[in-house]
Amino acid sequence: MPSFTVAATSTALLFAWLVTGLFVLEAGLHGLLLTALISLTGLGLWLGVSYHTLRKFVFDGLAASMPALIIFILIGVVIASFIQSGTVGTLVYYGLQLLRPEFFLPAGLLLCSFMSFATGTSWGTVATCGIVLMSVGESLGFPLPLTAGMVIAGASFGDKMSPVSDTTNLAAMSAGTTLYRHIQAMSLTTGPSYLIVLVIFAILGSTYGAAPADQAAAVALLAALDATFTIHWITLIPIALMLILGWRRVPPEAVLIAASFSALIIAWGLQDASVARLLTSLYTGVSQETGAPLLDTLINRGGIGAMAWTLTLAILAIAMGALLSQLNLLKALLEPIAERIQRPAQLLTASTAAATASNAALTEPYAAIILNGQVFQDAYDRHNIDRAMLSRTLEEGSTLTAALIPWTTTAIFYSAILGVSSLDYAPFALLNWMNPLIGIAMAWLGIGYLTSNSNRTSTD
Repeated sequence: MPSFTVAATSTALLFAWLVTGLFVLEAGLHGLLLTALISLTGLGLWLGVSYHTLRKFVFDGLAASMPALIIFILIGVVIASFIQSGTVGTLVYYGLQLLRPEFFLPAGLLLCSFMSFATGTSWGTVATCGIVLMSVGESLGFPLPLTAGMVIAGASFGDKMSPVSDTTNLAAMSAGTTLYRHIQAMSLTTGPSYLIVLVIFAILGSTYGAAPADQAAAVALLAALDATFTIHWITLIPIALMLILGWRRVPPEAVLIAASFSALIIAWGLQDASVARLLTSLYTGVSQETGAPLLDTLINRGGIGAMAWTLTLAILAIAMGALLSQLNLLKALLEPIAERIQRPAQLLTASTAAATASNAALTEPYAAIILNGQVFQDAYDRHNIDRAMLSRTLEEGSTLTAALIPWTTTAIFYSAILGVSSLDYAPFALLNWMNPLIGIAMAWLGIGYLTSNSNRTSTD
């Protein structure tokens, strides 16, 4: 294991390079991550690790992340098939008619929260409800970053709180607590945070909703939808199928395949799409001119090919995270910090901050959750704090902040699907940064944490 000095210096230089490249040089993420990967390879060689071992670290990391990479590909298929079937068009059509502008943001937040809680996936929620709400919001005059932030906040809620979410179960397991004890601990901070966020979005919604909207744009979009698709409740079957299968804990890739297949059948039977056109669109995406620019923007997307930029960026990010993890740089950095903590509030703050930093370094929340669960377990036991409090900080520092760090796989995915940079939507993803801060504030105030020898909330 490298020394603390080596770990701290190398990690700091890596973050400095990524931040400088993004904000000062305004360079592309692909090049930044590639140079970071090369630098970490050089560091590994300097530490005495052979090239073949480093190569194995990268390949093992990619193999472990293969389910996520497959989901990247399948999301492109889902979007293309949902557009061809008229599922997206039907949702937008009824959304424009039913959603009043002043209620759009809080209603959208609740919708995404329900969808993500029922399915346990934020990615699936963003790829389905998200693209619909982005189009509805644009037609109602809402700024795209604001709508994207609302979508991500709602999607992140379910990903964090749902008993069928992979991160929820992983955090509980990594911290050594039960699933429902973990959810109980999260509710202490997520509940107040969510209510605050809901109120803020209601205020923002009433502000933007009170402004004169471009009714002509909405009317034109409705007419174009009616002329392009057969609007029918049958087109909602793929969404219902996703909800049912997700709730039954069917593996996500199987859920996406089943939903896509049902959408293709509907597209063939209801929308009169040819088999050749449907199969081609699975890779190329939808390409159709309707005469309505807003509708063209909505439907001309999707396909496996459209995910290439996102997929290659994710591969580089995962490879970089694999080297950081296997070279034990973060473990060497975090363990001395955990051993020196003296107060419970310091411990909760440190584990939240460490989860966030690990998330940024490892580029995806799964590895960050596992690493910090291992590092901080003994410290929580020494302070007689329930392990569920550790699992809570893992979720708040990893699951939620993943959407805010531009080079994580989550942020890369959200930006690609919603068409908004993570730097632009981050201020409006209120739950994602507000919940961790509220959790830290409550820890320092001594409010609402669980002790290991009690099943009730402690306020002392």
